[in-house]
Amino acid sequence: MYARRRHAYFLLMGGCLVLFVSAWAFVRLWSIPVAVGMCVVAMVIPPLAAMVANRRGPEDRWWDDPSGDPKSDEWWDELDGKKKHQ
Repeated sequence: MYARRRHAYFLLMGGCLVLFVSAWAFVRLWSIPVAVGMCVVAMVIPPLAAMVANRRGPEDRWWDDPSGDPKSDEWWDELDGKKKHQ
């Protein structure tokens, strides 16, 4: 699933670069307002790409990863019913 999110991120960012570069390389020669509009669209794409890349799917098991603190992990395991309380 990580590869799919990564590909979507690079596709969105590549589209952003194509919009921005083409807006000021050749579209501006025909219409400045269209070039500015293309840049506005390109401006919105990077935050959307970041949201797509950092989104967690239902198959991503991030909620039960150990935190690194043994006492906290033991406490959460007890609450989740993974270990019996002694």
